Amino acid sequence: MIDTGANSMTHSGRAEGAYRLDGTDGRARAGTLGLRNGEVLTPCFMPVGTQGTVKGLTPEDLEQLGARILLGNTYHLYLRPGTEVIDEAGGLGPFMHWDGPILTDSGGFQVFSLARINSVTDEGVTFQSHIDGSRHLLTPERAVEIQACLGSDVMMALDECPPGRADPETARGALERTLLWLERCRTRHAELRADGDGRAGLLFPIFQGASWPDLRLESLERTLEMGDWTGIGIGGLSVGEPKDVTLSILDLCEPQLPIDRPRYLMGVGYPTDLIESIRRGVDMFDCVAPTRNGRNGTAFTTDGRFNVRRAGFARDFAPLDSDCDCECCRNYSRAYLRHLFVADELLGLRLLSIHNVAFLVRLASEARDAILERRFEDWADDRLRRYRSGPDILPD
Repeated sequence: MIDTGANSMTHSGRAEGAYRLDGTDGRARAGTLGLRNGEVLTPCFMPVGTQGTVKGLTPEDLEQLGARILLGNTYHLYLRPGTEVIDEAGGLGPFMHWDGPILTDSGGFQVFSLARINSVTDEGVTFQSHIDGSRHLLTPERAVEIQACLGSDVMMALDECPPGRADPETARGALERTLLWLERCRTRHAELRADGDGRAGLLFPIFQGASWPDLRLESLERTLEMGDWTGIGIGGLSVGEPKDVTLSILDLCEPQLPIDRPRYLMGVGYPTDLIESIRRGVDMFDCVAPTRNGRNGTAFTTDGRFNVRRAGFARDFAPLDSDCDCECCRNYSRAYLRHLFVADELLGLRLLSIHNVAFLVRLASEARDAILERRFEDWADDRLRRYRSGPDILPD
């Protein structure tokens, strides 16, 4: 059992930032992370509430589905409703009626995803608002301050995320800027904590390097040299590079990652990716995939991924997934779900989003159980075989 702690205490009495490694099976890990607003059991999937809501789901839904931690987005919440409003409400948790832990992205991913409307310098990122066209400078210091206003249990350092197929020069530039910004994030975070700002949660760094092995290892080494971090983010993967490259980078970096800190693979959340990454020692995941796919009529099931609009479901009165006990699968048939989507009824989007989130939360929980019982490889092979052999499987 390995614990790494900070100064303040969580609701459970564990030191904030304390990570306990509960068990391993091969490289797969099961742990417990103590955060200010509760403990998180890993591996875990974090539903994404970009704008203070997981689309179509209430916090009560998420709690019933077993979600223990949510993700919010600094960039979007800064623009709307604004940090002043959320701070006045007592933080993002009270604002959205969620009393569990929250992790917030720094806004760094928007450097990549909104590249057309931003400019990047060593000072920070200048965004053009997608709402009204106004321009805003997000510096490393400001990213930390905004996340403190949000009351994040875990805040991420501002990073520059290059495309997955970035050339070495571009990847090197993003690596150096990410490290420069990390030092400034660390300094501002330490100032807030020293001033007794109870809103400032833990700070996780992010290492980059795109798909270049030498840059990945260098970025990781230099990041670890900069501080005794309570966790670490693996950034810049699942952004356009082939899947085998993603897995090879995880294989390369895993032996160099501290065993006594949680590892967070950012933006990854398809079922096969989750299983293969847990197999390679990753602990935490987030992705918009379950709700985005759900709104488009696509379901993740034990036996593959398919779209409920299929004509073949018109008289299929079986549950969506017979191995799932979520509200959708307990109460509604494939035929009814198809009807809802064909009729453009909002209930269909909600039910499929509930199922997909439940599927990924449960997948991570099942992986944890298998690790603790030292049967992870058999469980993973069976899960992957069934998922990949589905009759209507779509490419992830």
